Amino acid sequence: MQMKWMIVLALVGLSLFFLYPTVNWYQMDSKERNRMESAHLRPSWLVNLGLDLKGGTHMVMELDIDKLPPNTDVADALNRAIETIRNRIDQFGVSEPLIAREGEKWIVVQLPGITDSDQAKELVGKTALLEFRMVDSSEAGQKAAQKIAEMGDPFENGKLKPEIAKLLPPGTAVLPGKESAFYVVNDKAALTGAFLEDARVDAGNSNFGMPVVSFKFNAEGGRIFGSLTGANIGHELAIVLDGVVYSAPRINSRITNSGIIEGRFNMEEARKLAIVLRSGALPAPVRVIEERTVGPTLGEDSIRTGIRASLVGLGLVVLFMVLYYRLSGMVAVLALFLNLVFLLACMAYLNSTMTLPGMAGVILALAMGIDANVIIFERIREELRVGKPIRLAVSTGYDKAFSAILDAHLAEIISAAFLFQFGTGPVKGFAVTLTLGIAISMLTAIFVTRLIFESYLAGGTVSELSI
Repeated sequence: MQMKWMIVLALVGLSLFFLYPTVNWYQMDSKERNRMESAHLRPSWLVNLGLDLKGGTHMVMELDIDKLPPNTDVADALNRAIETIRNRIDQFGVSEPLIAREGEKWIVVQLPGITDSDQAKELVGKTALLEFRMVDSSEAGQKAAQKIAEMGDPFENGKLKPEIAKLLPPGTAVLPGKESAFYVVNDKAALTGAFLEDARVDAGNSNFGMPVVSFKFNAEGGRIFGSLTGANIGHELAIVLDGVVYSAPRINSRITNSGIIEGRFNMEEARKLAIVLRSGALPAPVRVIEERTVGPTLGEDSIRTGIRASLVGLGLVVLFMVLYYRLSGMVAVLALFLNLVFLLACMAYLNSTMTLPGMAGVILALAMGIDANVIIFERIREELRVGKPIRLAVSTGYDKAFSAILDAHLAEIISAAFLFQFGTGPVKGFAVTLTLGIAISMLTAIFVTRLIFESYLAGGTVSELSI
């Protein structure tokens, strides 16, 4: 019995150890938390808050499968898009994001703490197709460029105006520039961002002090880039991102494996561009078909309301157990609080995310723990009514109650498994907390409370059990 108590106390101590970072984290000032999150200094063990509690952005994005290359596997393209989006978000520093596939061509993205939906869409939805195209320097190309400069916008209803189309040399196209200009370039890219190895923000010495995005190719990309620049010294190379010419520098010498993108960026724009280039291009464009933002005030209100409802329900349960089962009810209440401590400690250790449905899962799991104690106490009462000694009545009551408790908890776990398998987002959170809570309630109801009763009865002759 002494060994059993050592196990229980060790579990309590370990749970408090895992819970301390969470308690300390949420006692911090919000500005300090944001600073530490930006510096990736979040604790290793932490119960995170979901979108509905912390505030943030929820988007459903659709992959434009019509823009995929022929014979492309849609499922594979969707998985690549999810991985690319995940890489971008991870580098941006969003804590506990949710990126999940939904259906054949949709992606659900939840970004807790990001309430600027425009910022989120720009980061997540940018195709980031980087291309290097030679600016056409032929006489016909120069004439077309001059005509475009005189006319202004060469497009009408999304199509190139006929008078411009007639002037364009074969194998060329017109692309808009980031600074309102238009460029006549080769219609095929000589090199793409698929060969990029790295991209980062640098101080621009030749860009009026504005930041630039420097990039580096892998070995194969460096070989292709070296051949391209070596054969076109004195000509202009257009650096194109998602169909927009960001800059068109003149090639002064052969360049092998690196370069820069100038575009009159501010620091934040340059950082975002470096992120999307570093994480790769999406296999096809994505568009937002559903969007909603939960403000931090609404999230805090949800927390307050949820905690208030939980405390009221918990108080009523405690009151009933103490009034109806007396001292034995106090044992059940102790087990209830141990359930909560163990469950939150497990969530902190697993870095789980708490959502409103997750809070419902916690409450339901605690209720299952109380239900197990009620079954045990009623079985003990039945044994006492037939005149069995107290120790035998307690032992028999626990033994007879075990099968009923196991059946009920097993049914709940099976239900939770189906919710986890076929549900999305918050539904999965509910299933996880419910499963953990049910497993822990089995431990406290069958092991901990029985240990308390056995220790009490082992202390001497007990003539009456308060139950």
